[in-house]
Amino acid sequence: MFEIREDDLSGEPTRRLLALHLAGMHANSPPGSVHALDLSGLTAPEVTVWSAWQGDAIAGIGALKLLGDGTGEVKSMRTHPDHLRRGVAAALLEHIIGEALAQGLAQLSLETGTGPVFEPALALYRRRGFVNGEVFGGYQVSSFNQFLHLALRA
Repeated sequence: MFEIREDDLSGEPTRRLLALHLAGMHANSPPGSVHALDLSGLTAPEVTVWSAWQGDAIAGIGALKLLGDGTGEVKSMRTHPDHLRRGVAAALLEHIIGEALAQGLAQLSLETGTGPVFEPALALYRRRGFVNGEVFGGYQVSSFNQFLHLALRA
């Protein structure tokens, strides 16, 4: 249904969706609580970004950041507004999990916010087996953020 491909972030559709993602994170998070990566952060060597396409239209983005300790972090998950509730995020998440497994990672983690705007994403992560857990990767605990983890091997 969607073509998922590694994205070098040079295309305008991807850049527009990334800008929408960052604007949404800032609009729905308290000051100092946005940990979304900008373009420079997503082009770091330890980060791989994928985009999902339906024909010529970008449907979503997602990224995997390697933390260097056998853990990967899910970053920048965003579905384009024209493709909401069509399985884009689930397809991207499955792709990221598959890549993490192929790289031999033991765990995937993520940091996200609290509140109604974050509930659809949280429901997706929990359906896939992510559970709330400890802070990781240098994040600071606050009343706004939460940390989820998925064990990839026993």
